[in-house]
Amino acid sequence: MKDLSQGSEGKLIFRFAVPMLLGNIFQQMYNVVDTIIVGKFIGNEALAAVGTSFPIIFMLISFIIGITMGFTIIISQYFGAKDMDRVKRAINTLYIFVFFASIIVSVAGILLSGWIFRMVDLPAQIIPQAKLFLIIFFSGLIFLFGYNGTSAILRGLGDSKTPLYFLMGSVSLNILLDLLFVLGFGWGIKGVAFATVFSQAVAFIAQILYLNKYHSFLKFSFRDLKFDRLIFNQGIRIGLPTGFQQTFVAAGMLALYWIVNQYGVVANAAYSAAGRIDMFAVMPAMSFSAALSTFVGQNLGANRPERVRKGLRDTFLMTTGFAVVISVVTVFFGEYLMMMFSSDPEVIALGKTYLRIVGPFYILFTTMFILNGVLRGAGATFIPMIITLLALWAVRVPVAFLLSGIAEIGLSGVFWSIPSGWLIGVVLAGIYYFSGSWKSKVVVKYDERGRRVEE
Repeated sequence: MKDLSQGSEGKLIFRFAVPMLLGNIFQQMYNVVDTIIVGKFIGNEALAAVGTSFPIIFMLISFIIGITMGFTIIISQYFGAKDMDRVKRAINTLYIFVFFASIIVSVAGILLSGWIFRMVDLPAQIIPQAKLFLIIFFSGLIFLFGYNGTSAILRGLGDSKTPLYFLMGSVSLNILLDLLFVLGFGWGIKGVAFATVFSQAVAFIAQILYLNKYHSFLKFSFRDLKFDRLIFNQGIRIGLPTGFQQTFVAAGMLALYWIVNQYGVVANAAYSAAGRIDMFAVMPAMSFSAALSTFVGQNLGANRPERVRKGLRDTFLMTTGFAVVISVVTVFFGEYLMMMFSSDPEVIALGKTYLRIVGPFYILFTTMFILNGVLRGAGATFIPMIITLLALWAVRVPVAFLLSGIAEIGLSGVFWSIPSGWLIGVVLAGIYYFSGSWKSKVVVKYDERGRRVEE
Protein backbone atom coordinates (compact mmCIF):
# COMPACT_ATOMS: atom_id res chain seq x y z
CA MET A 1 0.00 0.00 0.00
CA LYS A 2 1.31 3.43 -0.97
CA ASP A 3 0.31 6.89 0.26
CA LEU A 4 0.23 9.17 -2.82
CA SER A 5 -0.61 12.34 -0.85
CA GLN A 6 3.02 12.94 0.17
CA GLY A 7 6.02 13.65 -2.08
CA SER A 8 6.73 14.84 -5.62
CA GLU A 9 3.57 14.62 -7.71
CA GLY A 10 5.24 13.71 -11.00
CA LYS A 11 7.54 11.08 -9.48
CA LEU A 12 4.71 9.43 -7.56
CA ILE A 13 2.47 9.23 -10.61
CA PHE A 14 5.31 7.97 -12.82
CA ARG A 15 6.31 5.24 -10.37
CA PHE A 16 2.69 4.22 -9.88
CA ALA A 17 1.89 4.27 -13.61
CA VAL A 18 4.93 2.36 -14.88
CA PRO A 19 3.93 -1.02 -13.38
CA MET A 20 0.44 -0.59 -14.86
CA LEU A 21 1.97 0.35 -18.22
CA LEU A 22 4.23 -2.69 -18.11
CA GLY A 23 1.21 -4.80 -17.19
CA ASN A 24 -0.76 -3.41 -20.12
CA ILE A 25 2.18 -4.01 -22.44
CA PHE A 26 2.35 -7.58 -21.19
CA GLN A 27 -1.39 -7.98 -21.70
CA GLN A 28 -1.20 -6.56 -25.20
CA MET A 29 1.83 -8.71 -25.97
CA TYR A 30 -0.39 -11.65 -25.20
CA ASN A 31 -3.10 -10.20 -27.45
CA VAL A 32 -0.51 -9.78 -30.21
CA VAL A 33 0.77 -13.34 -29.84
CA ASP A 34 -2.82 -14.54 -29.66
CA THR A 35 -3.67 -12.66 -32.85
CA ILE A 36 -0.52 -13.87 -34.61
CA ILE A 37 -1.30 -17.49 -33.71
CA VAL A 38 -4.90 -17.12 -34.85
CA GLY A 39 -4.08 -15.20 -38.05
CA LYS A 40 -1.06 -17.24 -39.11
CA PHE A 41 -2.09 -20.75 -38.05
CA ILE A 42 -5.90 -20.76 -38.12
CA GLY A 43 -6.72 -18.17 -40.82
CA ASN A 44 -8.44 -14.89 -41.71
CA GLU A 45 -11.88 -16.15 -40.70
CA ALA A 46 -10.67 -17.04 -37.21
CA LEU A 47 -8.86 -13.70 -36.98
CA ALA A 48 -12.06 -11.89 -37.89
CA ALA A 49 -14.03 -14.04 -35.40
CA VAL A 50 -11.72 -13.16 -32.48
CA GLY A 51 -11.54 -9.51 -33.58
CA THR A 52 -15.32 -9.14 -33.69
CA SER A 53 -15.69 -11.01 -30.40
CA PHE A 54 -13.60 -8.45 -28.53
CA PRO A 55 -16.07 -5.52 -28.69
CA ILE A 56 -18.91 -7.88 -27.74
CA ILE A 57 -16.94 -9.14 -24.74
CA PHE A 58 -16.04 -5.56 -23.90
CA MET A 59 -19.66 -4.43 -24.19
CA LEU A 60 -20.97 -7.15 -21.86
CA ILE A 61 -18.24 -6.92 -19.20
CA SER A 62 -17.39 -3.20 -19.39
CA PHE A 63 -20.52 -2.18 -17.53
CA ILE A 64 -19.47 -4.22 -14.49
CA ILE A 65 -15.82 -3.20 -14.78
CA GLY A 66 -16.95 0.44 -14.90
CA ILE A 67 -18.89 0.02 -11.66
CA THR A 68 -15.82 -1.68 -10.16
CA MET A 69 -13.86 1.47 -10.98
CA GLY A 70 -16.36 3.38 -8.85
CA PHE A 71 -15.45 1.26 -5.84
CA THR A 72 -11.74 1.78 -6.58
CA ILE A 73 -12.28 5.55 -6.36
CA ILE A 74 -14.06 5.13 -3.01
CA ILE A 75 -11.26 2.92 -1.70
CA SER A 76 -8.60 5.43 -2.75
CA GLN A 77 -10.43 8.37 -1.14
CA TYR A 78 -11.05 6.56 2.16
CA PHE A 79 -7.44 5.35 2.14
CA GLY A 80 -6.27 8.93 1.62
CA ALA A 81 -8.41 9.93 4.62
CA LYS A 82 -6.87 7.04 6.63
CA ASP A 83 -10.37 5.62 7.27
CA MET A 84 -9.33 1.94 7.19
CA ASP A 85 -12.66 0.65 8.52
CA ARG A 86 -14.51 1.99 5.50
CA VAL A 87 -11.71 0.80 3.20
CA LYS A 88 -12.27 -2.77 4.42
CA ARG A 89 -16.04 -2.47 4.12
CA ALA A 90 -15.68 -1.15 0.55
CA ILE A 91 -13.46 -4.12 -0.36
CA ASN A 92 -15.95 -6.64 1.04
CA THR A 93 -18.87 -4.99 -0.72
CA LEU A 94 -16.97 -5.00 -4.01
CA TYR A 95 -16.25 -8.73 -3.78
CA ILE A 96 -19.93 -9.54 -3.13
CA PHE A 97 -21.00 -7.38 -6.07
CA VAL A 98 -18.43 -8.95 -8.41
CA PHE A 99 -19.54 -12.48 -7.52
CA PHE A 100 -23.20 -11.99 -8.42
CA ALA A 101 -22.45 -9.74 -11.40
CA SER A 102 -20.18 -12.34 -13.00
CA ILE A 103 -22.93 -14.96 -12.91
CA ILE A 104 -25.48 -12.63 -14.52
CA VAL A 105 -23.13 -11.43 -17.26
CA SER A 106 -21.94 -14.99 -18.01
CA VAL A 107 -25.47 -16.19 -18.65
CA ALA A 108 -26.30 -13.09 -20.73
CA GLY A 109 -23.14 -13.46 -22.81
CA ILE A 110 -23.80 -17.11 -23.62
CA LEU A 111 -27.45 -16.52 -24.51
CA LEU A 112 -27.03 -13.31 -26.54
CA SER A 113 -23.78 -13.92 -28.45
CA GLY A 114 -25.34 -15.41 -31.60
CA TRP A 115 -27.98 -12.70 -31.80
CA ILE A 116 -25.40 -9.92 -31.46
CA PHE A 117 -23.25 -11.39 -34.25
CA ARG A 118 -26.24 -11.40 -36.57
CA MET A 119 -27.11 -7.82 -35.59
CA VAL A 120 -23.66 -6.55 -36.70
CA ASP A 121 -23.89 -8.48 -39.99
CA LEU A 122 -20.91 -10.70 -39.23
CA PRO A 123 -20.35 -12.90 -42.32
CA ALA A 124 -22.18 -16.20 -41.84
CA GLN A 125 -19.06 -18.35 -42.23
CA ILE A 126 -17.43 -16.61 -39.26
CA ILE A 127 -20.33 -16.86 -36.77
CA PRO A 128 -19.78 -20.52 -35.65
CA GLN A 129 -16.15 -19.89 -34.64
CA ALA A 130 -16.95 -16.54 -33.01
CA LYS A 131 -19.86 -18.02 -31.05
CA LEU A 132 -17.76 -20.98 -29.83
CA PHE A 133 -15.04 -18.59 -28.65
CA LEU A 134 -17.53 -16.46 -26.71
CA ILE A 135 -19.32 -19.36 -25.04
CA ILE A 136 -16.06 -20.75 -23.64
CA PHE A 137 -14.84 -17.28 -22.62
CA PHE A 138 -18.03 -16.36 -20.74
CA SER A 139 -18.09 -19.72 -18.96
CA GLY A 140 -15.02 -18.60 -17.00
CA LEU A 141 -15.99 -14.97 -16.51
CA ILE A 142 -16.06 -15.21 -12.71
CA PHE A 143 -12.27 -15.62 -12.74
CA LEU A 144 -11.78 -12.55 -14.94
CA PHE A 145 -13.99 -10.40 -12.71
CA GLY A 146 -12.39 -11.75 -9.55
CA TYR A 147 -8.89 -11.11 -10.84
CA ASN A 148 -9.67 -7.60 -12.12
CA GLY A 149 -11.57 -6.73 -8.93
CA THR A 150 -8.66 -7.75 -6.72
CA SER A 151 -6.20 -5.84 -8.91
CA ALA A 152 -8.44 -2.75 -8.75
CA ILE A 153 -8.50 -2.95 -4.94
CA LEU A 154 -4.71 -3.08 -4.78
CA ARG A 155 -4.36 -0.12 -7.16
CA GLY A 156 -6.85 1.89 -5.10
CA LEU A 157 -4.55 1.31 -2.12
CA GLY A 158 -1.56 2.60 -4.08
CA ASP A 159 -0.08 -0.81 -4.99
CA SER A 160 0.41 -1.19 -8.74
CA LYS A 161 3.35 -3.62 -8.55
CA THR A 162 1.62 -6.69 -7.11
CA PRO A 163 -1.06 -6.79 -9.87
CA LEU A 164 1.79 -6.54 -12.41
CA TYR A 165 3.50 -9.66 -11.09
CA PHE A 166 0.32 -11.73 -11.26
CA LEU A 167 -0.51 -10.36 -14.70
CA MET A 168 2.94 -11.30 -16.00
CA GLY A 169 2.46 -14.83 -14.73
CA SER A 170 -1.04 -15.08 -16.19
CA VAL A 171 0.00 -13.76 -19.60
CA SER A 172 3.04 -16.04 -19.78
CA LEU A 173 0.85 -19.05 -18.95
CA ASN A 174 -1.73 -17.91 -21.50
CA ILE A 175 0.86 -17.76 -24.29
CA LEU A 176 2.22 -21.22 -23.43
CA LEU A 177 -1.29 -22.69 -23.38
CA ASP A 178 -2.11 -20.99 -26.69
CA LEU A 179 0.88 -22.69 -28.30
CA LEU A 180 0.04 -26.02 -26.68
CA PHE A 181 -3.70 -26.04 -27.44
CA VAL A 182 -3.54 -24.54 -30.96
CA LEU A 183 -0.24 -25.79 -32.38
CA GLY A 184 0.17 -28.91 -30.23
CA PHE A 185 -3.38 -30.23 -29.88
CA GLY A 186 -4.87 -28.59 -32.99
CA TRP A 187 -7.92 -27.30 -31.11
CA GLY A 188 -8.21 -24.16 -33.24
CA ILE A 189 -10.16 -21.22 -31.88
CA LYS A 190 -11.53 -23.14 -28.90
CA GLY A 191 -7.94 -23.71 -27.78
CA VAL A 192 -7.42 -19.94 -27.64
CA ALA A 193 -10.56 -19.54 -25.52
CA PHE A 194 -9.67 -22.37 -23.12
CA ALA A 195 -6.15 -20.96 -22.67
CA THR A 196 -7.61 -17.58 -21.71
CA VAL A 197 -10.08 -18.98 -19.15
CA PHE A 198 -7.54 -21.32 -17.54
CA SER A 199 -4.85 -18.65 -17.15
CA GLN A 200 -7.34 -16.19 -15.62
CA ALA A 201 -8.47 -18.82 -13.12
CA VAL A 202 -4.89 -19.53 -12.07
CA ALA A 203 -4.16 -15.79 -11.70
CA PHE A 204 -7.21 -15.14 -9.49
CA ILE A 205 -6.61 -18.14 -7.24
CA ALA A 206 -2.92 -17.23 -6.90
CA GLN A 207 -3.87 -13.64 -5.96
CA ILE A 208 -6.18 -14.81 -3.18
CA LEU A 209 -3.61 -17.25 -1.79
CA TYR A 210 -0.95 -14.52 -1.81
CA LEU A 211 -3.14 -11.93 -0.08
CA ASN A 212 -4.33 -14.41 2.56
CA LYS A 213 -0.74 -15.34 3.40
CA TYR A 214 1.01 -11.96 3.30
CA HIS A 215 -1.66 -9.25 3.84
CA SER A 216 -3.95 -9.92 6.80
CA PHE A 217 -5.80 -6.65 6.18
CA LEU A 218 -6.78 -7.82 2.67
CA LYS A 219 -7.44 -11.43 3.66
CA PHE A 220 -10.25 -12.97 1.60
CA SER A 221 -12.82 -15.23 3.25
CA PHE A 222 -16.39 -15.95 2.16
CA ARG A 223 -17.51 -16.19 5.78
CA ASP A 224 -16.14 -12.74 6.68
CA LEU A 225 -17.61 -10.86 3.72
CA LYS A 226 -20.06 -8.17 4.84
CA PHE A 227 -22.23 -6.04 2.60
CA ASP A 228 -22.36 -2.28 3.30
CA ARG A 229 -25.41 -0.67 1.72
CA LEU A 230 -24.16 2.92 2.05
CA ILE A 231 -20.83 2.14 0.39
CA PHE A 232 -22.61 0.08 -2.27
CA ASN A 233 -24.84 3.05 -3.08
CA GLN A 234 -21.79 5.32 -3.27
CA GLY A 235 -20.03 2.83 -5.53
CA ILE A 236 -23.06 2.60 -7.80
CA ARG A 237 -23.45 6.39 -7.91
CA ILE A 238 -19.85 6.83 -9.00
CA GLY A 239 -19.42 3.62 -10.98
CA LEU A 240 -22.73 3.46 -12.84
CA PRO A 241 -21.94 6.38 -15.19
CA THR A 242 -18.49 4.86 -15.83
CA GLY A 243 -20.15 1.52 -16.54
CA PHE A 244 -22.50 3.15 -19.03
CA GLN A 245 -19.57 5.07 -20.51
CA GLN A 246 -17.64 1.84 -21.07
CA THR A 247 -20.73 0.24 -22.58
CA PHE A 248 -21.21 3.17 -24.97
CA VAL A 249 -17.60 2.74 -26.10
CA ALA A 250 -18.12 -0.98 -26.71
CA ALA A 251 -21.39 -0.37 -28.55
CA GLY A 252 -19.63 2.26 -30.66
CA MET A 253 -16.93 -0.26 -31.52
CA LEU A 254 -19.62 -2.72 -32.60
CA ALA A 255 -21.29 -0.06 -34.73
CA LEU A 256 -17.99 0.56 -36.53
CA TYR A 257 -17.56 -3.19 -37.02
CA TRP A 258 -21.03 -3.27 -38.58
CA ILE A 259 -19.85 -0.72 -41.16
CA VAL A 260 -16.50 -2.48 -41.69
CA ASN A 261 -18.24 -5.83 -42.19
CA GLN A 262 -19.93 -4.45 -45.29
CA TYR A 263 -16.50 -4.59 -46.93
CA GLY A 264 -15.93 -8.31 -46.25
CA VAL A 265 -13.65 -10.63 -44.31
CA VAL A 266 -10.38 -9.01 -45.47
CA ALA A 267 -11.50 -5.57 -44.25
CA ASN A 268 -12.57 -7.07 -40.91
CA ALA A 269 -9.24 -8.87 -40.49
CA ALA A 270 -7.26 -5.69 -41.32
CA TYR A 271 -9.36 -3.55 -38.99
CA SER A 272 -8.99 -6.14 -36.18
CA ALA A 273 -5.21 -6.36 -36.60
CA ALA A 274 -4.76 -2.58 -36.80
CA GLY A 275 -6.89 -2.31 -33.67
CA ARG A 276 -4.36 -4.46 -31.81
CA ILE A 277 -1.62 -1.99 -32.76
CA ASP A 278 -3.94 0.84 -31.73
CA MET A 279 -4.20 -0.64 -28.26
CA PHE A 280 -0.42 -0.50 -27.86
CA ALA A 281 -0.45 3.11 -28.98
CA VAL A 282 -2.97 4.28 -26.38
CA MET A 283 -1.61 2.23 -23.46
CA PRO A 284 0.57 5.00 -21.96
CA ALA A 285 -2.40 7.36 -21.84
CA MET A 286 -4.66 4.72 -20.29
CA SER A 287 -2.07 3.65 -17.69
CA PHE A 288 -1.15 7.18 -16.62
CA SER A 289 -4.82 8.15 -16.56
CA ALA A 290 -5.57 5.27 -14.17
CA ALA A 291 -2.59 6.27 -12.01
CA LEU A 292 -3.78 9.88 -12.00
CA SER A 293 -7.26 8.78 -10.88
CA THR A 294 -5.85 7.00 -7.83
CA PHE A 295 -3.53 9.96 -7.14
CA VAL A 296 -6.45 12.41 -7.33
CA GLY A 297 -8.66 10.17 -5.16
CA GLN A 298 -6.08 9.85 -2.39
CA ASN A 299 -5.17 13.55 -2.39
CA LEU A 300 -8.77 14.73 -2.34
CA GLY A 301 -9.42 12.19 0.42
CA ALA A 302 -6.47 13.65 2.34
CA ASN A 303 -7.79 17.21 1.71
CA ARG A 304 -4.84 18.21 -0.47
CA PRO A 305 -6.60 19.51 -3.61
CA GLU A 306 -3.68 21.79 -4.56
CA ARG A 307 -1.71 18.68 -5.58
CA VAL A 308 -4.30 17.67 -8.19
CA ARG A 309 -3.45 20.47 -10.64
CA LYS A 310 0.27 19.73 -10.35
CA GLY A 311 -0.38 16.04 -10.89
CA LEU A 312 -2.39 16.78 -14.03
CA ARG A 313 0.34 19.04 -15.42
CA ASP A 314 3.11 16.50 -14.84
CA THR A 315 1.05 13.63 -16.22
CA PHE A 316 0.17 15.56 -19.37
CA LEU A 317 3.82 16.37 -20.06
CA MET A 318 4.89 12.75 -19.62
CA THR A 319 2.14 11.25 -21.77
CA THR A 320 2.57 13.83 -24.54
CA GLY A 321 6.13 12.60 -25.04
CA PHE A 322 4.87 9.03 -25.37
CA ALA A 323 2.16 10.09 -27.83
CA VAL A 324 4.58 11.88 -30.17
CA VAL A 325 6.98 8.93 -30.35
CA ILE A 326 4.18 6.43 -30.91
CA SER A 327 2.63 8.56 -33.66
CA VAL A 328 5.93 8.63 -35.55
CA VAL A 329 6.33 4.85 -35.29
CA THR A 330 2.80 3.98 -36.42
CA VAL A 331 2.75 6.45 -39.31
CA PHE A 332 6.14 5.56 -40.79
CA PHE A 333 6.40 1.87 -39.89
CA GLY A 334 2.75 0.80 -40.02
CA GLU A 335 3.29 -1.61 -42.90
CA TYR A 336 5.93 -3.58 -40.97
CA LEU A 337 3.75 -3.65 -37.87
CA MET A 338 0.88 -5.12 -39.90
CA MET A 339 3.16 -7.84 -41.29
CA MET A 340 3.29 -9.36 -37.81
CA PHE A 341 -0.38 -10.24 -38.04
CA SER A 342 -0.94 -11.28 -41.62
CA SER A 343 0.81 -12.27 -44.83
CA ASP A 344 -2.14 -11.15 -46.95
CA PRO A 345 -1.11 -8.02 -48.99
CA GLU A 346 -4.68 -6.65 -48.89
CA VAL A 347 -4.87 -6.94 -45.10
CA ILE A 348 -1.46 -5.27 -44.72
CA ALA A 349 -2.36 -2.42 -47.10
CA LEU A 350 -5.67 -1.65 -45.37
CA GLY A 351 -4.06 -1.76 -41.92
CA LYS A 352 -1.30 0.58 -43.08
CA THR A 353 -3.94 3.06 -44.29
CA TYR A 354 -5.68 2.90 -40.90
CA LEU A 355 -2.46 3.65 -39.01
CA ARG A 356 -1.50 6.55 -41.28
CA ILE A 357 -4.89 8.17 -40.74
CA VAL A 358 -5.30 7.54 -37.00
CA GLY A 359 -1.63 7.63 -35.91
CA PRO A 360 -1.02 11.40 -36.05
CA PHE A 361 -3.87 12.05 -33.61
CA TYR A 362 -2.87 10.00 -30.56
CA ILE A 363 -2.18 13.28 -28.74
CA LEU A 364 -5.94 13.94 -28.81
CA PHE A 365 -6.70 10.59 -27.21
CA THR A 366 -3.99 11.21 -24.61
CA THR A 367 -5.35 14.61 -23.61
CA MET A 368 -8.92 13.31 -23.39
CA PHE A 369 -7.94 10.37 -21.19
CA ILE A 370 -5.77 12.41 -18.83
CA LEU A 371 -8.55 14.94 -18.23
CA ASN A 372 -11.02 12.11 -17.62
CA GLY A 373 -8.55 10.57 -15.16
CA VAL A 374 -8.81 13.65 -12.94
CA LEU A 375 -12.60 13.68 -13.15
CA ARG A 376 -12.91 9.97 -12.30
CA GLY A 377 -10.54 10.33 -9.34
CA ALA A 378 -12.81 13.01 -7.91
CA GLY A 379 -15.88 10.81 -8.38
CA ALA A 380 -17.30 13.03 -11.14
CA THR A 381 -18.34 10.37 -13.64
CA PHE A 382 -21.73 11.50 -14.98
CA ILE A 383 -20.55 14.33 -17.24
CA PRO A 384 -17.70 12.22 -18.72
CA MET A 385 -20.36 9.63 -19.56
CA ILE A 386 -22.36 12.28 -21.46
CA ILE A 387 -19.19 13.45 -23.21
CA THR A 388 -18.42 9.90 -24.34
CA LEU A 389 -21.98 9.47 -25.55
CA LEU A 390 -21.75 12.62 -27.66
CA ALA A 391 -18.26 11.91 -29.01
CA LEU A 392 -19.26 8.41 -30.09
CA TRP A 393 -22.86 8.60 -31.16
CA ALA A 394 -23.12 12.23 -32.26
CA VAL A 395 -19.73 12.31 -34.02
CA ARG A 396 -17.78 9.07 -34.58
CA VAL A 397 -20.54 6.72 -35.72
CA PRO A 398 -22.36 9.27 -37.95
CA VAL A 399 -19.06 10.42 -39.50
CA ALA A 400 -18.07 6.81 -40.19
CA PHE A 401 -21.43 6.07 -41.75
CA LEU A 402 -21.51 9.21 -43.91
CA LEU A 403 -17.89 9.18 -45.10
CA SER A 404 -17.81 5.45 -45.82
CA GLY A 405 -20.82 5.95 -48.07
CA ILE A 406 -18.81 8.27 -50.34
CA ALA A 407 -17.28 6.13 -53.06
CA GLU A 408 -14.01 8.09 -53.19
CA ILE A 409 -13.47 7.62 -49.43
CA GLY A 410 -15.01 4.22 -48.68
CA LEU A 411 -13.56 2.29 -45.75
CA SER A 412 -11.17 5.16 -44.92
CA GLY A 413 -14.22 7.07 -43.73
CA VAL A 414 -14.43 4.71 -40.75
CA PHE A 415 -10.78 5.41 -39.95
CA TRP A 416 -11.27 9.21 -40.11
CA SER A 417 -14.22 9.01 -37.72
CA ILE A 418 -11.95 7.86 -34.86
CA PRO A 419 -9.84 11.04 -34.44
CA SER A 420 -13.00 13.09 -35.10
CA GLY A 421 -14.56 11.61 -31.96
CA TRP A 422 -11.37 12.17 -29.96
CA LEU A 423 -11.34 15.87 -30.91
CA ILE A 424 -14.86 16.45 -29.62
CA GLY A 425 -14.06 14.46 -26.47
CA VAL A 426 -11.03 16.67 -25.72
CA VAL A 427 -12.97 19.90 -26.18
CA LEU A 428 -15.91 18.87 -23.98
CA ALA A 429 -13.73 17.30 -21.24
CA GLY A 430 -11.58 20.45 -21.16
CA ILE A 431 -14.62 22.67 -20.74
CA TYR A 432 -15.91 20.57 -17.84
CA TYR A 433 -12.52 20.40 -16.12
CA PHE A 434 -11.93 24.16 -16.24
CA SER A 435 -15.47 24.81 -14.98
CA GLY A 436 -14.39 23.32 -11.63
CA SER A 437 -17.83 21.89 -10.86
CA TRP A 438 -16.39 18.34 -10.66
CA LYS A 439 -14.81 19.19 -7.29
CA SER A 440 -18.18 18.88 -5.52
CA LYS A 441 -18.46 15.14 -6.33
CA VAL A 442 -15.82 13.98 -3.83
CA VAL A 443 -16.98 11.25 -1.41
CA VAL A 444 -14.74 12.33 1.50
CA LYS A 445 -15.68 15.93 2.25
CA TYR A 446 -14.13 18.65 4.42
CA ASP A 447 -15.46 21.97 5.70
CA GLU A 448 -13.76 25.35 5.23
CA ARG A 449 -11.59 24.73 8.31
CA GLY A 450 -10.31 21.43 6.95
CA ARG A 451 -12.39 19.25 9.29
CA ARG A 452 -13.83 15.98 8.00
CA VAL A 453 -17.57 16.09 7.28
CA GLU A 454 -19.16 12.71 8.00
CA GLU A 455 -21.73 11.26 5.58
